[in-house]
Amino acid sequence: MSAILPIQMLRALAAFMVAVHHVQPDASALARLGGRSFTPSEMLPWMAGVDIFFVVSGFIMVHASASLFDQPGAPALFLKRRLVRIVPLYWAATTLFLLVGLVIPAILNSAAPTPGQIAASYLFWPAVSSSGLVQPVYSLGWTLNYEMLFYALFAAALALPRVLVVPAVTLALAILVGSSAMAGPVPLPFGFWGQPIVLEFAAGMGIALLHRRGLMLGAGPRVALVAMAVSLLLWSPHAPLPAGPWRDLALHGLAAALLVLAAVTGSREPAAPSALGSALVRVGDASYALYLVHPFAIRGLREVFARLGLLEPWLFVMAALAGAVIAALLVHRLFEAPVTRALRRWTGA
Repeated sequence: MSAILPIQMLRALAAFMVAVHHVQPDASALARLGGRSFTPSEMLPWMAGVDIFFVVSGFIMVHASASLFDQPGAPALFLKRRLVRIVPLYWAATTLFLLVGLVIPAILNSAAPTPGQIAASYLFWPAVSSSGLVQPVYSLGWTLNYEMLFYALFAAALALPRVLVVPAVTLALAILVGSSAMAGPVPLPFGFWGQPIVLEFAAGMGIALLHRRGLMLGAGPRVALVAMAVSLLLWSPHAPLPAGPWRDLALHGLAAALLVLAAVTGSREPAAPSALGSALVRVGDASYALYLVHPFAIRGLREVFARLGLLEPWLFVMAALAGAVIAALLVHRLFEAPVTRALRRWTGA
């Protein structure tokens, strides 16, 4: 199996973990309607799926952009490719969320957003939301605000000689985090951009450099890496460490890096994946869609279950997760993929 296939499987896992995190409050609400009990699963820190996404993103930017290094016009071409890939689906999800909010204001769970907050959301600019949190109108976009920072730094670094690209981006991220840590609370956007989680992009880039230099591990060491990562995630909810972003980096970020390292250091010989592997790769291809559309599928199915009187929470969890995956595959095939192809042709990306 080629290296990119395990990465796609990791992307599927990461998006699914985030969906598991978000389905559980809706399951609890459904259980309350039926006078039933529901204990959310805390077996894993489900939002650690975001950490996996960030390490994978760092890896993919170096791996997929290798042909741009030392090339004239590389920064602009890189940004065009990333914007074409990221913007359409996110803008569509944000617009749909705002339209639903107009029809059903209670779904916003906070005051209506201001024009400035809406503009910041579409521009990937960190801003305080109506709920008092630094997040876009469509709250899942907080991760994309970090991604856009990374893309901007990576694009700028592509103007440098090949050997300096990854060190320059890593240094910029370290300066942001270090300055924020030493100065205490700093104003937006730097207070947002300077969170330790951005160092996970650097970890992914470092793993990509190891991969490009031919690092390969046998099955035993790779299984050990996965076992260490899973152990960290299982231990994370019980770790006697102060809560906060540094704790999350030490546990979730390290686990994510170990998983990515295990995924990309196997055999370089292409091999046909199993049926399960192929299914995971397809979900991985649609992982961005799964990340953005799963709240719509979950909330929509919760309303269906409530109206039909199907108040069994675990049945809802299984149906909602399956529905989210199906919705993501459809959105990827019918919207995301064709729009991306069309925009690449139009922009020359």
